[in-house]
Amino acid sequence: MIIAQFSISPVGENVSLSNFVKTAIDTIKKHNVKFKTNAMSTVIEAGSIDELFSIVSDAHKSILDMGVKRILIDLKIDDRRDKNATINSKVKSVS
Repeated sequence: MIIAQFSISPVGENVSLSNFVKTAIDTIKKHNVKFKTNAMSTVIEAGSIDELFSIVSDAHKSILDMGVKRILIDLKIDDRRDKNATINSKVKSVS
């Protein structure tokens, strides 16, 4: 299982990013993967790196389709192979 954290930030757009975040989240939902959005980013569980990149690519395109001319994407990937880690198991291990 791959767990990834990412955020998409349009540059030179409105001060509020909520419309862009909502669009990206709506795009993620179409992939039927588990995800959690927090105040600063979105964490996703993906079965493969290809699936993850497809999700991020689609979210990127959905923001470009809103007329944005520049986007910064911050992506952190945890590809753990020694055990089946999930968003919940990672949080549970520190609580």
